[in-house]
Amino acid sequence: MVNLSNRRRVCVTAPNTVEIVSEALPQLAEGEALVEMIVAGVCGSDVHGASGHHPIMKPPYFPGHEVVGRVVALTGSTAGIEVGDLVTPEPTLSCGTCKMCRTDRSNICENLEFLGCGYREGGMADVFSVPASRLHKIPADFSLNAAVLIEPLATPVHAVRIAGGVHGKTVVILGCGTIGLMVLAAARAGGASKIIMTDMLESKRARALDFGADAVVDAANSTVATDVRELLGESADVVFDCVSVQSTVATACEMADRGGSVVIVGVPTRDVTVPLPFLQDHQMRLLGAATYMPEDYAESIRILRDGWVNVDAMITNSYPLERAAEAFAAASSGNEVKVLVTAAEA
Repeated sequence: MVNLSNRRRVCVTAPNTVEIVSEALPQLAEGEALVEMIVAGVCGSDVHGASGHHPIMKPPYFPGHEVVGRVVALTGSTAGIEVGDLVTPEPTLSCGTCKMCRTDRSNICENLEFLGCGYREGGMADVFSVPASRLHKIPADFSLNAAVLIEPLATPVHAVRIAGGVHGKTVVILGCGTIGLMVLAAARAGGASKIIMTDMLESKRARALDFGADAVVDAANSTVATDVRELLGESADVVFDCVSVQSTVATACEMADRGGSVVIVGVPTRDVTVPLPFLQDHQMRLLGAATYMPEDYAESIRILRDGWVNVDAMITNSYPLERAAEAFAAASSGNEVKVLVTAAEA
């Protein structure tokens, strides 16, 4: 148990500057929980935010939304959560009253706040506060490594769901990084008939094959779209763009030409143009996928429990809280899959 008179927490104070700050514990509002962090993942959005390249999340901010911890205090109505529960937060903090919330689209709430992404609290801390209603209990049979992957897997699960599912469909995933590998797991669990992945780095393509991709293609090839279509023997039914830059969006449209869907999963850092007459004339869909809903958390848990994710291979490095700056540097190196920040030195 941490010293309950104060706490340490990670703060991205400026671009490329990750520091540990010490301060008093947060005062719990009605219905909030105080959660002691056990482990937190460094997300791609954390890396983009820390570098100053995220379109929304800018320093200073308190990171940590892929987090697992134990409840140490509660106030008021707690939605079935009890002190001592091992939990992971669903970090989307919606208002509950806007049109999006009233129509079961709270992930795009008009007044959305997001734990660890510009909100007053982040999970990379000795303890953090969060509405108890946003906490999910960790299944008793889950390892900590599996538990910390529930949130990052929920985003690809949501992307697959809003694409209309992938059962029996041909799928292409652009980018073999962490999010791409998670999309691979969600698509495989969803019954995709064939999955091809692309990346510019040979090491990442090799890892994608190890994780279960049917084939990989060098994204540096000028013929990448043609190469993919030849491997499929036809156009792709769904392309998930986990890179989301001008070249990948254009390539995705080529791969899904005529009736296909392109789903933007990666965080774009700037605007891109799309071939609008091409999309209209060939009846294609271009979708943005934003975070997740509670049902995506439930499906994420099912996929992890059923073994669709090689959990231990997904976690490639970890650092204690006081070395969070090293964790961010490792996550941004391109050499890791998922880097963790842990409560204490192992």
